[in-house]
Amino acid sequence: MEATEIRKLAALEDRHWWYAERRALLARALRGLGAPGAALDIGAAGGGNTRVLRAHGWRPVALEYSAEGAEVARERGLSVMRADGRHLPVGSGALDLVTAFDVLEHIDEDHEAAAEIRRVLRPGGTALIAVPADMKLWSAHDVAVGHVRRYDRAGLRDVVKKAGLVVDELWSWNVLLRPVAAWRRRRSTGSDLDDIAAPVNLGLRAVVAAERYLPVKSLPGVSLMLRAHRPG
Repeated sequence: MEATEIRKLAALEDRHWWYAERRALLARALRGLGAPGAALDIGAAGGGNTRVLRAHGWRPVALEYSAEGAEVARERGLSVMRADGRHLPVGSGALDLVTAFDVLEHIDEDHEAAAEIRRVLRPGGTALIAVPADMKLWSAHDVAVGHVRRYDRAGLRDVVKKAGLVVDELWSWNVLLRPVAAWRRRRSTGSDLDDIAAPVNLGLRAVVAAERYLPVKSLPGVSLMLRAHRPG
């Protein structure tokens, strides 16, 4: 992701509906895990998800490839490492949790990044992964933010399983707003990381938050979420 996009993300993520609900989703996932331990947030960018980990008692380190993203995370008081997701500077079996939200789609050799996640997890450790869904939604936005691909369920599951992880759950997210996203991206000429009016932001947050209570996880969405673990 370009430096300008990272700075834009950092400025938006505290209030933007998409990032706010995704942090809520991460918080719910953390409550379903065991006691907090050592965690690595790969592709942390501005560190929004890293701060969620810290707030829930984990000992997180933000890992970011770009100098700009690492600088933003440090400015927010986070522990930061700069590294490539295909070569994590962490000992084997050292971590209880790895999060990689919107990371794999940026890496040509996504299987190498998935294998590294498996390597650094302790037996029984958890991986939480999010990726953009469905090449039918490919647009100028994907190009602007440096995506290599979007995933279908089978493709994401295959990458994770071949890395040696066991998939516990795989579901769609941002399902209700997929028609809006598809319409907008057919007309887009760049990134859709935009600041929006407060009433619109609140309305979109309410719509996507409704997915917590509706049986829509098996339907096509804008993103895919996956929880996996390293077998003992």
